[in-house]
Amino acid sequence: MYLVDQRNHGQSPQSDDFNYQLLAEDLHEFIQEHKLQNPNIIGHSMGGKTAMNFAVKYPDQLGKLIIVDIVPKQYPVHHDRILDGLLSIDLEVTTSRTEADEALIKYIPEVGVRQFLLKNLYRTSDGKFAWRINLSAMNNHIEEMGAGMQYDGQFKGATLFLMGARSNYFAQGDETSIKIIFPTAIIKSIDTGHWVQAEKPEEFAEIVNEFLTSE
Repeated sequence: MYLVDQRNHGQSPQSDDFNYQLLAEDLHEFIQEHKLQNPNIIGHSMGGKTAMNFAVKYPDQLGKLIIVDIVPKQYPVHHDRILDGLLSIDLEVTTSRTEADEALIKYIPEVGVRQFLLKNLYRTSDGKFAWRINLSAMNNHIEEMGAGMQYDGQFKGATLFLMGARSNYFAQGDETSIKIIFPTAIIKSIDTGHWVQAEKPEEFAEIVNEFLTSE
């Protein structure tokens, strides 16, 4: 199993360029570099949009596809509040994660979401805090992160869309747009918000495992 950080995330390289065509090519390059044969691919949210674009452009280079709480459509900008909150933290004077958390409260009231986001903070060799994510690139390309599909075509392989029942990423009628591009797609939901795998990890793992081991 490979847990891949996309560009501008985690320990992957950072870049001023940031869009789904590049992210799909990054994934393609990773699969080629590691000589993976038809891997099963799973992606949540932005990672799911990357996986969908990869599957449509390279339909013969993956096995099964799992998309978590996102659909193949354009979304309006909606993470700007989160980015504003993260950008408001002055890392030059922040001395603890507690201070960073307190600075985020007025932007992000949900404690679980704040804790998840603050996992991106790390201490440098001189003891100061820094971000593992490239906040400026994300902020500069926030509209592109809401973009719809970048490629025409279909992925006809086995596909699971696993949605959060209390999330606002899935709306009535989205089943139609899913089936046009992913005609074999199975659509299921879990009683969660957008952070499906974090809110109900055991139920999430059970559904994913059942799908991956089915014929």
